Amino acid sequence: MGIVFFAVREEAAPWLERRRRAGDAVRRMQSALDRVMGWEVGGHRVWVTGMGGVRAVRAAQQALEEEVDWVLTCGFAGGLNPGMSVGTVIHEADPWFPKAVDWAGAGSVPGNFHCADRVAVTVGEKAALRTSTRADAVEMESGMIRELCRARGIPGGTVRVISDGADRDLPLDFNALMTADHRMDYGRLAMTLVRSPGRVPDLMRFRRDLTGAADRLAGVLDGVVSGMAGERSV
Repeated sequence: MGIVFFAVREEAAPWLERRRRAGDAVRRMQSALDRVMGWEVGGHRVWVTGMGGVRAVRAAQQALEEEVDWVLTCGFAGGLNPGMSVGTVIHEADPWFPKAVDWAGAGSVPGNFHCADRVAVTVGEKAALRTSTRADAVEMESGMIRELCRARGIPGGTVRVISDGADRDLPLDFNALMTADHRMDYGRLAMTLVRSPGRVPDLMRFRRDLTGAADRLAGVLDGVVSGMAGERSV
């Protein structure tokens, strides 16, 4: 059995819909953890952990109690490499990850990720992270889940899509709009937009970018997961 982790439902939804249309049984599962959603898809498990390392680790610790052959951590990533535009799908995997995967054929390019504890909002923040880490993209969950997998000898890979390029500020400082456990505070978001209505067009454009990026990621995941059919860890 393989496990595919996402942080938020918006990242997972296009791939789940693709699997439904392809004829896979997509069955909702229950989780003992608050607001953690799960599905069984074609013999594999899909978990939506919530944003941030703490929530991702809590969900992954529970999910990895079962026998697992491989793990993918997936979703959006902030671009740090100026040569990678919005919609670019990047992968990074353990050397012992299943060899049947044709990453390039699936539409992904190799890269490396920095796992951060906050959203990189400005071009300046992204440039500083690029200089200090040499990473191609930044995310908030995959690095910590992958550490758990390595400790358990489970092959892991990260597949993420650039949702905001290195040359673009985010429309809002999402760090200031989240609760302490990285949940979006929609009341605070509404008040911010009431006070700064000029940000609405940029926010709408960002939402369109996210939708397109999630669709792009879903297409790549189809190829990646199908390449692992029948593979087992050693």
